Amino acid sequence: MVFTKEDRILIKVLRQSKGYSARKLLEEFPDKNWSHSALDQLLRQIDTTRSADRKSGSVDNAELFVVIQEDAPGTHRTIHQVARETGIITTSGCTESFTRT
Repeated sequence: MVFTKEDRILIKVLRQSKGYSARKLLEEFPDKNWSHSALDQLLRQIDTTRSADRKSGSVDNAELFVVIQEDAPGTHRTIHQVARETGIITTSGCTESFTRT
C-alpha cells in the first residue's frame, strides 16, 4: 500500500493528536481504500520513530533494479528478492515479480 505524502501527514497528525487507530482511520476515511495492515505498519512506524516519512531512496533503488533487468531478457527478480537487495520491507503474500515486458 502506498500512501501519498498528504495521507501520511494526516495519519500522523490524527494518531499523535487524537490517538486514532487503524480501525478509526478506516471508518473516518472509507473512500481512501487504505488497507488495515498497511495502516497498522505505518502507525507502528509513527509510534516508534515519531515520523511518517518514507525511507529515502527505497523507491529509486527498486526502480534501478527493474531498469537493470531490462537489458537481460529472460531474467527476473521477485519482489522479495528486490526488497532484500534494496532493504525495502515487503508484506507477505506478494507474488508479483519484476520482469521485462
